[in-house]
Amino acid sequence: MIKELLDNFNPLEYSGWLIFITGFISFVVSVMSYPAIINVAKAKNLMDDSDERSSHTGKIPNLGGIGIYLSIVIAITITGAVLDTKRLFLILGSITLLFFLGLKDDILILSPRKKFIGQLLVAALLIVFTDTRIIGLSGLFAVTIMPYYLSVLFTLFVCILVINAFNLIDGVDGLAGTLALLATISYGIIFYQYDDISMVVLAGAVCGALLPFLYLNFSKRNKMFLGDTGSMILGFIIAVFTIRFIHSSEVSLTRVYRESSPVIALAILFFPLLDTIRIFFIRLVIHKKSPFMADKNHLHHKFLNFGFSHIKVTTIIVVVNAILIVLAFFCRHYDIHLQLAILLIIGTCLYSGCFCYYWLKTPKKEYSTKELN
Repeated sequence: MIKELLDNFNPLEYSGWLIFITGFISFVVSVMSYPAIINVAKAKNLMDDSDERSSHTGKIPNLGGIGIYLSIVIAITITGAVLDTKRLFLILGSITLLFFLGLKDDILILSPRKKFIGQLLVAALLIVFTDTRIIGLSGLFAVTIMPYYLSVLFTLFVCILVINAFNLIDGVDGLAGTLALLATISYGIIFYQYDDISMVVLAGAVCGALLPFLYLNFSKRNKMFLGDTGSMILGFIIAVFTIRFIHSSEVSLTRVYRESSPVIALAILFFPLLDTIRIFFIRLVIHKKSPFMADKNHLHHKFLNFGFSHIKVTTIIVVVNAILIVLAFFCRHYDIHLQLAILLIIGTCLYSGCFCYYWLKTPKKEYSTKELN
């Protein structure tokens, strides 16, 4: 009888319940796991100690990614039986690999080369076994359909770029987690419109896992960081959402966002990509050093230098990014090159305006040229 029910079960008819149940399971697992993770981190001294480039003081547990991983895996394993199990379980396998890579880096030290190889492997697995790849850019820069190998290489590049973008911005309380939550909600709404229930349920699991973590990440008493484990897992899932969204928009003539999906995806990821491109330019061109060598030239560090608190930095960045997402949705009927121009101009002006406003407001403080790079 149960087998007959499962065979005749249509997830689209119960999408609301599936999203709620998955999110609830993920939320409960997250809430229950964090106290134990914090206790183990403190007992075994698995802490992130402050140094000259840290934006915090003292020792803070940096194993928040363990709770994120457990919550998503348990929730999807329970509800995934009635969904697209091949794609979902492949995603679970991929984040498991990233989990162990990140955990080793959080506890010991993992070289950037080994992390890059792991990221390349999980991206390749997604493309090879599901054929989910970016096949075109809706006519942006005259790119409609890319050759297969170019499509694969470009998708690999996008996946690794997004993973590292979220890894790099994880330097201020709540920033990476809140931007990941904003991106997940945005993609969840899109996939709900596309009837892509598997991706919507995955988005629900991510939201359920993130909410308890963000409470602790902003907390002063039981503070916890994502660590490389959490930031890489979240970056990979959002990269999957991005690739899946652009792919789904390109393969069907009736998709709502067929003529705007690359620009909407760019709007959703605007700040992580802006900061990553900026920091790579500073490290490679100005300072002539490895782009993976840590420093304090991130935009969030500059906000902190101007006197903003962690909560204010996160709020400003997330609000501006949300405005850009709404703007991209409203402009989706324009020519795609005009959409891109509007997004880049307004996005750059909004983030630059935050610096200009506060700089004019505090004229007595002198900043060196190096500090303002």
